[in-house]
Amino acid sequence: MGSERSESQGGESVALALKILVAGGFGVGKTTLVGAVSEIRPLRTEEQLSELGQSVDDTGQVERKTTTTVAMDFGRITIRDGLSLYLFGTPGQDRFWFLWDELSQGSLGAVVLADTRRLEDCFPAVDYFEHRRIPFVVAVNCFPGTRTYGAQEVSRALDLDQGTPVVLCDARDRDSGKEVLIRLVEYAGRMHTARLLDTVG
Repeated sequence: MGSERSESQGGESVALALKILVAGGFGVGKTTLVGAVSEIRPLRTEEQLSELGQSVDDTGQVERKTTTTVAMDFGRITIRDGLSLYLFGTPGQDRFWFLWDELSQGSLGAVVLADTRRLEDCFPAVDYFEHRRIPFVVAVNCFPGTRTYGAQEVSRALDLDQGTPVVLCDARDRDSGKEVLIRLVEYAGRMHTARLLDTVG
């Protein structure tokens, strides 16, 4: 299930660490989300956008973006005593997708961040996780001054499999991001349990 366990000396408590991916299109807020919820200083692999890069990266609706992730973001959050999440933010551009297979190894599930102004940008991430049967939730990053769409509207627009959660969030807000991660852990747990029961039955 993409986890690591460690026992204390007396064997009294068991710590569980789960690996979570944060994916989505270019400029959707992946680095912001990881940074907002991480209790450690997040590791970032950002580089300045160059004129050459701007010719291949669609900066429409995100004109103020000046950097881009070129490998991954990494952070950690403790959900409750004994349960920590390791967060791996994936690069959003097509040319870095070769890293996704490596990053997804051993993951419990994924958060697909979506921007309703550029909803089509998250189609590749949705397809990626659906085809690999990796549980995911779609988190709609509600940017200030943009129209808010309901979860059902977004689900229909993305043609999501029935039951795939869609949540509205503010990637800048720690509590909002934490709620998204809790929803993912709960959903992924149900999915993995159901698959395990299918193999037993």
